Amino acid sequence: MLPTLVDQAPDGNDWLHEIKYDGYRTEISIDGADTRAFTRNGYDWTGRYIHVVESALALRCGSALIDGEICVQTATGLTDFKALRSAIQLAPERLVFFAFDLLMIDGRVLHGEPLVDRRSRLRDLLGTEPSSRIIFSADHLGEGPAFFKAADQHGLEGIVSKRADSLYAGGRTRAWVKTKSYTVGDFAVLGVERSATGLPIALLATLGGNPAYVGNATVTLPDKERKSFWSSVERMGTPRARLAGLAGNRTATWIKEGLVARVRHLRGEEKLRHATLQSLDLAPVGPDEDAPGRLKAR
Repeated sequence: MLPTLVDQAPDGNDWLHEIKYDGYRTEISIDGADTRAFTRNGYDWTGRYIHVVESALALRCGSALIDGEICVQTATGLTDFKALRSAIQLAPERLVFFAFDLLMIDGRVLHGEPLVDRRSRLRDLLGTEPSSRIIFSADHLGEGPAFFKAADQHGLEGIVSKRADSLYAGGRTRAWVKTKSYTVGDFAVLGVERSATGLPIALLATLGGNPAYVGNATVTLPDKERKSFWSSVERMGTPRARLAGLAGNRTATWIKEGLVARVRHLRGEEKLRHATLQSLDLAPVGPDEDAPGRLKAR
């Protein structure tokens, strides 16, 4: 099951709320010596997750199918997606598996049983043989908005909320929903193009000596400031993209270095998602030019 992204966590005691872990969705299939780990797309990554698989072999069951997330934790307990990739290759002993659902146990398929019952069985299974590499994903009943606020204040990526009576089915569902935290950061504007709706889209890169493309953000400035923005884009225009990887984009208007955007976007994403431009710092590009100042979104 895949959760649907929503703007606000659901309230009420018919929902269970868990921390959203920043890792790779994984299923552990336990069947004696044939115990394996599979990615969300069905690839066998047993060899890469060998330490987690060894912990699964120690669980007291004949067979099981556990749904969860492979992660790497920081010293403060947060999950670190950037560190996960290198850990898989260089330090697989750092990997942990946050288990949040049990789909089968000792030949009994649990898809048709309510989530609370599946998780109760999972808690019992993991409790029989504690393992530092397989961790039960704790939940909180009800009070979704308050739980999300606490997660956001602790710098977490967000939460996943699941109907307590939900049955397990494949695909995207609204019986499971995710509420993600937003953060704000500054990025270099490489160029601008218009979306299909006509809104300007800023193409963005990281700041610093080795900029990397990170995605785009919708420019939601008021009309007056938007006109000033386009005037500055025209003034700073350049015929070529500053990053070679974007040279094939023929619809963008490229600009010289000097325009910095403050962007609100989802936390914990490798590329910018659901990003909107909050303000633009129209810095001067030469010693004789005046800086138009910072333009703010509504």
